[in-house]
Amino acid sequence: MKIVEARKEDAPLIARSIMDAVGEEICLGLAGRNHTLEDVKGLFTRLAEREDTQYSYLNTLVAVDDDGKTVGVCVGYDGAKLDELRKPFFEAVRRELGKDMGDVEDETDSSEFYLDTLAVLPAYRGRGIASQLLEASVRRAASTGKPAGLLVDKDNLKARRLYEKVGFTQVGERPFCYVMMDHLQYRGK
Repeated sequence: MKIVEARKEDAPLIARSIMDAVGEEICLGLAGRNHTLEDVKGLFTRLAEREDTQYSYLNTLVAVDDDGKTVGVCVGYDGAKLDELRKPFFEAVRRELGKDMGDVEDETDSSEFYLDTLAVLPAYRGRGIASQLLEASVRRAASTGKPAGLLVDKDNLKARRLYEKVGFTQVGERPFCYVMMDHLQYRGK
């Protein structure tokens, strides 16, 4: 297994991972009554193919197995760039899905390198791949001089254990799409 920078061709897996990470309820909310989950997946795929969005392949590390198959992703970016990186997302959601997300609160800030999405394909879970992606992302964050930060659902104890095992500690709470989440930052093992 190796962790490498994503390529544009990884966009469909990045999109699937984003949808897995945010959950079906939020994705259905984006789709609304007039669109499908496939429409939402298409939107996230197009955003991942671009170079100027928070979900861009340029902001993504991927885990590649020995056969060359991409099996996991971690999307992360400098929190100081949140506004400029999510502007294309808000515009696409408004244009393609008819949703206005202008009242969504910031899930990060300029003090951290934000880990937006972490996901591993179901058949590859339990092999330490998520830990490897997190550790590589923490190194990426360190190169910016900022700590890695992320949000975790208060009820997702399995994810919390993983994050704490890698060295993340809760530092507060932050909203994500109208839901209060626990805010963790990397403090070391």
